[in-house]
Amino acid sequence: MHQALYRKYRPRTFEDVCGQDHITSVLKWESENGKFSHAYLFCGPRGTGKTTCAKILAKAINCEDPKNGDPCGKCPSCIAIDEGRTTDVIEMDAASNNGVEYIREIRDEVNYTPAHLKKKVYIIDEVHMLSTSAFNALLKTLEEPPEHVVFILATTELHKLLATIISRCQRFDFRRIKTDVIADRLMSIAGSEGLELEREAAVSIAKQAQGGMRDAISTFELCSAGGVKVTKELVIRTLGLAGIEQLYKTAYSVSRNDPTGIFRMIHNIESSSKDIAVYWSELCGFWRDMMVFKYLPESERNDYLDLTEPEMRLLADASRRFTPEVLTYHMGLMDEALREMARLPATKRITAETTLLRMADRNLDTSSPALLSRISELEVKLSLISAGSTSPAADVSLLPPEEKKTAPAVETPDEVSLAQGPVRETAPADTAETSEQAAPDSTEKKPSFSGGPADISEALERISESRRSLIGPLEQCRVYVSDDRKHIAVGASKFTLTLLKPDVNSDIIKSALIVTGVADPGADLEFRVEDTNQSQLGIDDLLG
Repeated sequence: MHQALYRKYRPRTFEDVCGQDHITSVLKWESENGKFSHAYLFCGPRGTGKTTCAKILAKAINCEDPKNGDPCGKCPSCIAIDEGRTTDVIEMDAASNNGVEYIREIRDEVNYTPAHLKKKVYIIDEVHMLSTSAFNALLKTLEEPPEHVVFILATTELHKLLATIISRCQRFDFRRIKTDVIADRLMSIAGSEGLELEREAAVSIAKQAQGGMRDAISTFELCSAGGVKVTKELVIRTLGLAGIEQLYKTAYSVSRNDPTGIFRMIHNIESSSKDIAVYWSELCGFWRDMMVFKYLPESERNDYLDLTEPEMRLLADASRRFTPEVLTYHMGLMDEALREMARLPATKRITAETTLLRMADRNLDTSSPALLSRISELEVKLSLISAGSTSPAADVSLLPPEEKKTAPAVETPDEVSLAQGPVRETAPADTAETSEQAAPDSTEKKPSFSGGPADISEALERISESRRSLIGPLEQCRVYVSDDRKHIAVGASKFTLTLLKPDVNSDIIKSALIVTGVADPGADLEFRVEDTNQSQLGIDDLLG
């Protein structure tokens, strides 16, 4: 008969329990020295080992030949408890037996001595589900039970217990199990079962389990159905996850105020097997990770970010695109959307799309957090102007201090992979000298500009795909092309000149003008200060 893996591989001794050393070490000492309490309280998240430790403790209390504090597992008492054949270890589910009559029945039974074992052990699971009258009926017995009785209470919601109950027990707090501990356990189980499991897949399963070993083992069993090799891609498909690449591309589209990218992402989620609510929960986690990356120094991030090196690179690039004020504003909107999705599941897609659009364009929102986020971005832009750069890709002011000096410019491609990381932008190979070049030799022939301003509408459209921030300044400029199409002169005000002049920006402008046929390949680009008070600018005045 098939047995679920989480039951088959349930620990039989304290030594086998994973990730709860702070508890098992104390219980082993009590077992080894025979100093057991009359009542225990095990509290913590689901699947972290509360009921398992309760059963091991019941065996340790009654074991005839304990080994270093662990039950031997071979004596008649241990075997009877493992097989569930003894009437002296009573396990009760308070979720379905929460009335006062059940507790009164226990109160009457405790007066009778054990039938076969040393002590009677009552394991009450989900004890917080007991009614108030049931708690009150349990109080006196729990405080002074007979010598032959031990109570072990287990709960996932400690705050629902009466203080008088907690004070009568020896309390143990179970922690969420670390990802690497769960992954190691899954790899061990896979080896014992003869199943193929990639380490990255084990880590992905462990992350989704959120510290619960039982959930992780159950998920692994689901993914390995049919004896197939369990890969990270299989885990993502089976659980309907988005994956960090899609979360990164969502953050990129939001940072660039790109409605097309936003609608495309939600469409892809909706048309696949993924649930938008699951995707949204992952997106909230990604925004939280960006906040951690922003605020913590590099030496402390690994304690709070459970990410691989390629995933960390994507997170670093995404986080530099937002200020802390913007992230805080975004998280408020996302939390509101998550509650709305739970309230009206039929509108999940609309809620996700409208929320992402509000996150991308804060002009749609006049609330205080939205205004604060817009002010913070203006402050960043002003600092960049004073530093001589406004390129979003070159914006290192949003990075942690230790990374500002070496931060590269980054732009996202349509497809991003963890193997490659964010694609690095490089200047075009055929770039010519920029406006900072020395003035031409007086003996050289001066370029002739006989025509009026060139039509750069097509070039503007192309530039908007890579540098949306340049469109506003360029629309205030006039572009002139020489008669031989080898020279481009851009007339701009002094303020606009500071926005366009950096090398990264000027290279993009020149490339767009050449590609769209405004000028010939290899043309020189120059920026000249234009008197904005003049209604018309003469070519000679432009060239000085």
